[in-house]
Amino acid sequence: QVQLVESGGGLVQAGGSLTLSCTASGLRYDGYAMGWFRQAPGKEREGVSCIRWNGASTYYADSVKGRFTISRDNAKNTLYPQMNSLKPEDTAMYYCAASYGGCSGVAGSFGFWGQGTQVTVSS
Repeated sequence: QVQLVESGGGLVQAGGSLTLSCTASGLRYDGYAMGWFRQAPGKEREGVSCIRWNGASTYYADSVKGRFTISRDNAKNTLYPQMNSLKPEDTAMYYCAASYGGCSGVAGSFGFWGQGTQVTVSS
């Protein structure tokens, strides 16, 4: 059974930083692209970032470029999105996802999802 478990969310002031993590089990982790998505109340799920299985290429939404970075440790089956210079508009539930294909910001390309971790940025 595939499980993706996110952690590291919380409340942070605008301008602050958070490092999330997502640990995967039940799949061959180094065969999957890993992505992060977010969904704010009343809004559609948005692709935030993605990293290919070998880290060779990454995707970032325009809204987070220059502020967020993503990395992975295949030995630990863990994904590490680093979020800097956070803004109130970054407030959302953040989800980890796995795709056997390449990287993209399209939710339909990802077959496995975590339960999410809440990030709240206060102004």
